[in-house]
Amino acid sequence: MSVRAALTRTAVFALLYAVATFAGRLTIMDGTSLSIVWPAAGIAVVWFCAQRHSPVRWADALALAAVTMVINMLTGASAALAGMFVIANLIQAGLFGYLMNRWRPHLWGAGGSESLRSPRDLWALLSAAFCATVAGAAIGPSGVWLFTGHYSWSATAVWMARNTASMLLIGAVGLCFGHALAAYLTRHNGSLAGWPRAVVAALRRTPRLRILEYAAMAACSAAAYIVSFGLTSDLPISFTLIGLTVWGATRLSTPFVVLHDMAVGVIAVLFTLHDNGPFAHIGSLPLRAMVVQLFVAMVAVVGLALALGRDERQALLRELDADKAALAREKEYAARQAQLMNTIIDSMGDGLSVITADGDVVLRNPAMSRLLGGRTSPGNRITTNGYYGLYNLDGSPIRIEATAYARVIAGDNVENHDVLIRNPDVPEGRIVSVSAARLDYHGRPSAVLLMHDVTAERRHRDELAGFAGVVAHDLLNPLTAVEGWAGTATEALTEAPGHPATTAALGSLVRVSRAAARMRGLITDLLAYTTARDAALATTSIDLDKLVADIAAIRTDSALAAGQAAPVFAIGHLGSVAADPTLTRQLLDNLIGNAIKYTAAGVTPHLVVDACELSGMRQVSIADNGIGIPAGQHDAIFDNFHRAHRTAGHPGTGLGLGICKRIVQRHGGTITATDDPAGGSRFTFTLPLPAPAQPRALQTTAA
Repeated sequence: MSVRAALTRTAVFALLYAVATFAGRLTIMDGTSLSIVWPAAGIAVVWFCAQRHSPVRWADALALAAVTMVINMLTGASAALAGMFVIANLIQAGLFGYLMNRWRPHLWGAGGSESLRSPRDLWALLSAAFCATVAGAAIGPSGVWLFTGHYSWSATAVWMARNTASMLLIGAVGLCFGHALAAYLTRHNGSLAGWPRAVVAALRRTPRLRILEYAAMAACSAAAYIVSFGLTSDLPISFTLIGLTVWGATRLSTPFVVLHDMAVGVIAVLFTLHDNGPFAHIGSLPLRAMVVQLFVAMVAVVGLALALGRDERQALLRELDADKAALAREKEYAARQAQLMNTIIDSMGDGLSVITADGDVVLRNPAMSRLLGGRTSPGNRITTNGYYGLYNLDGSPIRIEATAYARVIAGDNVENHDVLIRNPDVPEGRIVSVSAARLDYHGRPSAVLLMHDVTAERRHRDELAGFAGVVAHDLLNPLTAVEGWAGTATEALTEAPGHPATTAALGSLVRVSRAAARMRGLITDLLAYTTARDAALATTSIDLDKLVADIAAIRTDSALAAGQAAPVFAIGHLGSVAADPTLTRQLLDNLIGNAIKYTAAGVTPHLVVDACELSGMRQVSIADNGIGIPAGQHDAIFDNFHRAHRTAGHPGTGLGLGICKRIVQRHGGTITATDDPAGGSRFTFTLPLPAPAQPRALQTTAA
């Protein structure tokens, strides 16, 4: 708001306030300095509310003070008494604006931009008017007492009644139409041009029957008040007029109700001032003023309470309808999404099921039933593994606690775990890769199982692995011959007289021997992988403490014999596992050997080996201070022929960790690689615990 616009509005409100003050002074009661009505109180609060954001609010206070002083002195009040009225009116208007801003800051004039919309707004308006009037009454009548020497409690009551009614009625009119004017200016870029056309357009949009109802309401109200206050003033029938207020409040718009309340209030006051109407028979002027103000306030409160209550109810119904429509759209969308999801799940080639921790199967797609050979859970509750025919790849039954479902419920992660399904409905057997994740299904911990048929893939891979094993085994014989003849030739050339050709031949034979050694290492790893894949498991209880100590001693001796720094081992209590001894030694020897091999030059290898029990398995970890694993390759290093450090000068075939993974998986365990917090790498694998010893049965002898 510019200063010029603010000063213009100040001048307009000052003129309105002057007219209202002069009109109020014309109703001074005989022998007092107090008026029966005081419309200036309502004009003042609307003035200060409208100018809340004015950059020159001091001009408003100055203008109000000047008008109050001049009008009161021109109508017979002393300068001192007029000054007291100035203070009372300023405090009254300022306190009203402050309270409205605290209680209903969303309303226009109180800091917001909305109109009256609920009974709570009305009660806030009435409460602010009453509190402001109390503050003004504490100063105005006290000023009269100070300068006249007489304090009138009746005059104080009149002050409170007239000012409260004035602020209630005129304040309500100001809040409603101030909001409407501000909204119009906002829509038309601050211009009032064209407002008559807007009014005509609004009337055209209004149904004719509603316009007739407005006209009938106005005519009936005018006739009823003229009859009650002008023609039959001796009959106490003014209470019937409240029916007109109820009619308007329940049927017509709130701005019309506000104007109607103010209009009938003016009619009641004017008739009473001219000694007409049911209130004119009250002999006491203060009491007459209080009664007429009470009537005006009652009409306003009843009308506004009903109208605003209706508006609030209609707004809530509109919100409810909008919420219902939005809910219907959301339900329709959710139904479409659910149908789409069901279609996708049912059309999946992979099996999907959701099972709660209690064993309830809450979801199963057709592919899951097909992969299980049609063996769905009876009563939608999971049953024993034997019913489904779940086995490890070596043919041993899967224990209940080792199933993907049980492991996920226990808190483990399961990814790509191979399971053999063989039952009367799948007699040829089917290999599936199972992945599982934990979720919360309606407050119950549950497992999501995804099953993928990998029978063809695994058979193809096994055929390739078997072929590689056969080829590797068959290649050992010619390789042995190559190494033998290379050794014989080397010995013969070493004893021959020195000659450049002899020296060149010896160098070539050295290269042949190195190539043969590399080939032997590759063939050995291929055979080891085939053994880890195909050899029957001879499971027994293995003392890991003794096994790791033995491997550590051998590795230490090998390093010392090669003139290298001996590795340092820190071995905790490892316990026992139920596994194949040969494969377990190969597993630990590969992991420990890798940890020693992949150590930076000039650094002494440090290895920490420890173990603990976890979900019925023995978890073993081997941490080192080596060169670590490149980022993003922690899973890929377990793939066959994958080498993480191809350019680092470390020899190898890329099968060692693949062999380790195969050994662990054949025992129903898992193996992972992570970065060690202290530097280097940490490999962690799990193997089954030995079965607990069964107590011997006590033998009894009959007496």
